[in-house]
Amino acid sequence: MGPIIRIVDLWKEYSQNGGEVSAALAGASIEIASGEIVALLGKSGSGKTTLLNLLAGLDQPTRGTVEVEGTDLRALGEQGLTSLRRRRLGFVFQFFNLLPTLTALENVFLSLELIDVREREGAYAALDAVGLKGKEGRYPYELSGGEQQRVAIARAIVKRPSIVLADEPIGNLDNRTGEQILELLHSQVRASKATLIMASHSLLTCKYADRILRIEDGRIVEEPVGPGSKA
Repeated sequence: MGPIIRIVDLWKEYSQNGGEVSAALAGASIEIASGEIVALLGKSGSGKTTLLNLLAGLDQPTRGTVEVEGTDLRALGEQGLTSLRRRRLGFVFQFFNLLPTLTALENVFLSLELIDVREREGAYAALDAVGLKGKEGRYPYELSGGEQQRVAIARAIVKRPSIVLADEPIGNLDNRTGEQILELLHSQVRASKATLIMASHSLLTCKYADRILRIEDGRIVEEPVGPGSKA
C-alpha cells in the first residue's frame, strides 16, 4: 500500500506585479503514510500554509506533483477537487472559521449536509466527542476560544475524513488551552485512524507528532522526534 500523500519536486513561485520571482516551495518532496501525525514547522511565511493549500487542491503548483490517496490532483478537475475536500479532507484553522450565524450544532452539521447526509445524530456525537455536550445550541460568540476550536475539530472529524489539515490550530490560544486542543486533536485522529498534518510555528505540536518536518528555503527537512513525544 502506497503513501496517502506524496509530493515530488514541488515548486510554488510568486511574482510581485510581474517583478522579481520568489519561491515559497522550491523542490519540496515527501511521502506521508496513512495514519501518521505530522508536525510541519517553519517561520511565518516559510510556505507551511502554501503547502496545505496545495495538498487540498486550493492552489496549483508552479511545477511538481501532488498525489493524495494515489491520485495526482491535476487529474481530478475542479469538481473532483471539490468532492475530495468535502468527503476526504477535514480542516482546522487558527481563527476557527465558524459561521457566526449558525449554532455549534449547525456549524458541525453543515459538513454532513455538504455530502448529502441529512441525519443530525453524527453532529451531536462529534460535539459530544470533543466535550461540548449540552452546548450544541450556542453560537460562536457564546463560546470561549478553546470551545470554538473544539467545534472546529468536531466539524473536521464528523465526516470521518482520511486526512485532517490543521493550519496553526493553537495559534490563537493560550498555552494551557492549546495543549488541551492538541491532546483532543491527537486522540480524535488516532481513534479514526486519520492522517493529521499540523502546520505550526509552535514546538508544542512536536509533542503530539510521529514525525517532525521543517520547511527551510522552500524544501522539507525531517527532524528527529524527541523522547517526550506522546505519539
